[in-house]
Amino acid sequence: MAARKWFASLFPSVKAQEEEDLVDPQAVLREKCSQHGHAPVLWEKYQACNDRVGGRSQTTETCVEELFDYLHELDHCVSKTLFSKLK
Repeated sequence: MAARKWFASLFPSVKAQEEEDLVDPQAVLREKCSQHGHAPVLWEKYQACNDRVGGRSQTTETCVEELFDYLHELDHCVSKTLFSKLK
């Protein structure tokens, strides 16, 4: 029992605040950014590519480039304000 008290004095326990709803600021910003700037146009290009590729039985085409363009636009938008919202 004395060993536990000694151990606890070296490593105090920290308890989280109860019932605190944590919200990921990146997810919130990505949602906002997906509706502004070039993001909607890039999303439409990605969806068109996805529909085209999905409609074929045999194709070597992928939509990786369109997806990366869309994600790059989202990340660029999010990076402008993300770090100011982190605690």
